[in-house]
Amino acid sequence: MLTLIPVSLAQANEFVRQHHRHHKPVAGHKFSIGCSENGRLCAVAIVGRPVSRYLDDGFTLEVNRLCSDGTKNACSILYAAAARAARAMGYRKIITYTLDTESGASLRAAGWTNAGLDRQPPSCPAALSGANEIPL
Repeated sequence: MLTLIPVSLAQANEFVRQHHRHHKPVAGHKFSIGCSENGRLCAVAIVGRPVSRYLDDGFTLEVNRLCSDGTKNACSILYAAAARAARAMGYRKIITYTLDTESGASLRAAGWTNAGLDRQPPSCPAALSGANEIPL
């Protein structure tokens, strides 16, 4: 059974360091959430201020990292929990980005919508990423 658990930024970053395909740990966050299966940490979400200064209006959060070991449904549970926590804290919107090679199924299952494509600078490993959001 999957269960939400609190995790520190250090714990979440260590999980990201061990399991994430293309991103490194983050420097800061507003909060992090873990998902465990039978007492074993299987996924983490790190939520913070939007990376884009244009979106950093004080009422928007971004899921900066979401990382799983492949446990089924863990990502959807974390995306939904992050949105609920942001809403409870008074935020109005939560966003995240996906690579164009990712389906976004976990986001859709958690009630998020695709806000369109966002072109990244040439220095980014992925030329296109999907912007996803959920109004709170």
